[in-house]
Amino acid sequence: MTTTTSAATAGPVAPDRRGVDPAAVVARTTSHPSLRDTCVQTLAMAWRALKKMRRKPEQFFDVLIQPLLFTAMFAFIFGGAISGSVSNYLPVLIPGILAQTALTVCMATGVQLREDMDKGVFDRFKSLPIARFAPLAGPMIADLIRYGIASVLTLLTGLLIGYRPGGGVFGCAAGVALTVISGWSLAWIFTWLGTLARSAQSVQGISMMIMFPLTFLSNAFVPAETLPDWLEAFVKVNPVSHVVSAVRDLLNDGAVTAEVGWAVVGCAVVVVIFAPLAVRSYSRKM
Repeated sequence: MTTTTSAATAGPVAPDRRGVDPAAVVARTTSHPSLRDTCVQTLAMAWRALKKMRRKPEQFFDVLIQPLLFTAMFAFIFGGAISGSVSNYLPVLIPGILAQTALTVCMATGVQLREDMDKGVFDRFKSLPIARFAPLAGPMIADLIRYGIASVLTLLTGLLIGYRPGGGVFGCAAGVALTVISGWSLAWIFTWLGTLARSAQSVQGISMMIMFPLTFLSNAFVPAETLPDWLEAFVKVNPVSHVVSAVRDLLNDGAVTAEVGWAVVGCAVVVVIFAPLAVRSYSRKM
C-alpha cells in the first residue's frame, strides 16, 4: 500500500530553474497588500485610465463642450429674466455651472466602471494579487484631470462673456479646487451605483435621476428666496447648494466662509460613507 505525503509535510520546495521560490510566490499572492503596495497599484490603475482617455478622446466631449454650451446658453437666456442683465447674472451663474459640470462629469465614472465590469476586465484584476481598492480608486484619480479641465473651461467661458470674479487669483484657484474635490467625492456615489446596476445603461439612467434634482433643485441658477417655502426648505439642505454657495464666496469675494467648511465636511462624509460601500459591493460582485 502506498502512502501519499501532503505538500505541507513534504518540506520546503526547491526553487525552479529560474531561481523562483514557489512558496514565496504563493505568499505574495495570498498576503494582503501593504499600504505602499496599495498606493502603487492605485497609481498604476490611474495610469491605465489615462491611457484609455488618450485612446478614446470622445470621453472628453462632456468636459470640453458642455461647459461652453451651458455657460453661454444659461447666461444669455436667463440672465435678463433673473438678474436684469447678463453681467449681473454671471456671479450667480458661474459657480452654479461649476457645480453642475462637476456633477455631470463624475456621473460618467459609474458608467465607465460598469462597462469595464461587463467586458470582463475586472475578472482579470480579481486574479491579480492587488488591493481590491485599487481598480476603483485608480480611475477616479485619473478623473481629477477631467474635473479640472471642465472647471477651468467653465471659468474661462465666463471670463470671455464678461464675468469678473472679485476673489482674484486666489478665489478662482480655490473655487476650482473645491469644485474638483466635490466632483471626486460625489463620484463615489456613482461608483457604488456602477457596482450595483446590471448594465451601463441602467447606471446612466439612475445617475440622471439623481443629478437633475440635485442640480436644478438647488440655488445654482436662482436664489432660494424666490422659491415656494417647501421647495426653499429642500434647497437649503441640498448638498449641492452648499457647494454652490461656497464656490460663490470664493470666486466673488475670495472669502473662506462657513459654507466652505460645510462643503468640505460634506465631501468628506460622502467619501467615508460611499467609498467603503463601493469597495464592499465590488468585492462581492467579483
